[in-house]
Amino acid sequence: MAVKTGYGMALALSALLMAAPAQAEVKELNASGFTVSHVKTVPASPADVWAALAQPARWWSSAHSWSGDAKNLTLDPQLGGCFCERWSGGGAEHARVIHIQTGKVLRLRGSLGPLQSEALVGTLTYLITPEGTGTKIIVDYVVGGHASFGVDAVAPAVDGVIGEQAANLAKLLGG
Repeated sequence: MAVKTGYGMALALSALLMAAPAQAEVKELNASGFTVSHVKTVPASPADVWAALAQPARWWSSAHSWSGDAKNLTLDPQLGGCFCERWSGGGAEHARVIHIQTGKVLRLRGSLGPLQSEALVGTLTYLITPEGTGTKIIVDYVVGGHASFGVDAVAPAVDGVIGEQAANLAKLLGG
């Protein structure tokens, strides 16, 4: 998914749109950005959810990584920690941890995938709350700023990608 600008960006957006599974609806959309949200309930404790979040290599899709291999992804769950990807000959900072309440809230700021080459900022929040005998995970990604393409065109694809990752996390945790 190595993409820079112009024609490459168009190809990346096309690939993103084709690779993203169909999801419900984008929660909010306007000329300057959008919000996507996914809720999953899993039969695991908040501590188990927290531990799994810190290991994106176990649940993030390789198809939505720059290197093509999710094993290259790491997340340091502390303030300023990096959600990074490193591979032979390259690397990418996907996001930085900007808010943390261990076992409850993990918030990162970064532009994922082809949004990275634009003047867009994304805030990705994982809210973890006990729910019956399990845990509810709310995943919100709020994106705003300026892009060389209409954000309305890419919002459904981003929704699909974030939804896929939320589903992968839930599946790992038995949901």
